[in-house]
Amino acid sequence: MGTDRRNAGGRGFRRTAGAAVALAIAVAAAAGRAAAHSGSLGGSVASATVPTWLVILTGGVVVGGSFLFTSLLTDHDAMRGVNWWRITVPTPARLREIGAFTLRIGSVCVLLLVLATGFAGPRTPTRNFALLFVWVGWWAGYTTTTYLVGNTWPAVNPWVLPADGVRRLRDRLLGDGEDPSIPEQWGVWPAVAGLLALVWLEVVSPVGQNPRLLAAVVLGYSLVTVAGAARYGDVWFERVDPVSRVFAAYGRVAPFQRGGGNTDGDESTGGEGVVTLRLPGTALTEDPLPDRPGEVAFVVALLWVTTYDGLVATPTWAAAVEPLVAVGVPALAVYAVILLAGFAGFLGVYRLAARKVRNTADTYVTARAIERWFAPALLPIAAGYHLAHFLGYFLGLAPALGAVALSPFAPPTTLALVLPGWFGTVKLLCVLGGHVLAIWVAHSLAFELFPGVLAAIRSQYPSVVVMIFYTMSSLWVITQPYAPPPYV
Repeated sequence: MGTDRRNAGGRGFRRTAGAAVALAIAVAAAAGRAAAHSGSLGGSVASATVPTWLVILTGGVVVGGSFLFTSLLTDHDAMRGVNWWRITVPTPARLREIGAFTLRIGSVCVLLLVLATGFAGPRTPTRNFALLFVWVGWWAGYTTTTYLVGNTWPAVNPWVLPADGVRRLRDRLLGDGEDPSIPEQWGVWPAVAGLLALVWLEVVSPVGQNPRLLAAVVLGYSLVTVAGAARYGDVWFERVDPVSRVFAAYGRVAPFQRGGGNTDGDESTGGEGVVTLRLPGTALTEDPLPDRPGEVAFVVALLWVTTYDGLVATPTWAAAVEPLVAVGVPALAVYAVILLAGFAGFLGVYRLAARKVRNTADTYVTARAIERWFAPALLPIAAGYHLAHFLGYFLGLAPALGAVALSPFAPPTTLALVLPGWFGTVKLLCVLGGHVLAIWVAHSLAFELFPGVLAAIRSQYPSVVVMIFYTMSSLWVITQPYAPPPYV
């Protein structure tokens, strides 16, 4: 019976995943031509005002210099004193339950409003609540809070209550039963595929400019998510849902963390119900990623998709892709191939660095374990680049969102806020800040994994080279002006 149920669970999961894939293909086909960087609502982030070559060179020097500085810090106890510092924030259980329920009710109402204004609201992008809320308020603004403050998505997730309701109704009609399981060998690869698919869909379709299309995508995603969570339980959000995993990954960078963490032998402050205030990024220095297929790939994918989202809106991309489209190569295929090739390249570079770490540290630790151990150090890079990529976008369109939110079905005429020229420097500082924090996290992880000082320092040589590569790539992208391809 158990085997039959697991097989049924695997078949059911494939049907659910197949429905999601069919939806993505249908939306992309309906979109027709590729609409690069559609989530930008026309592109609102200004490029840097300093020479590109100087920005890139300076970024590489800053990251390299940060490594040289941290390599002088070899007092392991002092590093642990920084990384393990925390303040426990009182959070009564009853207050957490009421707060989470209230937030979920509110988020369901906002989701319904997004669907209503998407299907029936104004078609003008800067006057449509659904477009402004999803791209400006949620993907740009809310995502920023997950790594600057803390991950509140488990309490906000609008699909939890509907999924619980469907599950209770199912159990009442069919009787209680064990939830089918997703095959363990799949790990979190479904979430990796989902993240890549979502970004591809955002890039190749006008989902950031067409409120009707956006509403259809949100509705389809909601149906798939509710069905999956109702059938498989919380494991759906842990291993399949890319949105939940993105926020969970970013949340590890934040200063507010759930759980007491490592308290140097004192377990009195541990537990999932505890909220602690820590220095940003220090939570990454304690626990490696779970030993599960796809965990490292998801972190690398998170780093790559933000880079890709900016890459497709550069003049270089337009110049490279336009000749291919002109001779009849489908733009959808071009975007998909580059998305997958870039992801494979980023993942390959990281795995190569992990093997080099094993050699330079002269350790018995396997390359696979090293990959999992140091992967959290990539998260501050992803967060820093997301902040650089979307901060100006959020600030520029936040006034429009506020005005439209007051009257979503009859919004006033809105204008975007024009940011000053020096804002490009803020973007550069966001990228560099994320990379400097990543250097500290990698340095701390090295001293936790390898015995002695020399092995820990030598192990970081390949990682620093990879981080400089990521830094210079990110800086090059954000210094480029917004340039949608001429075939859009």
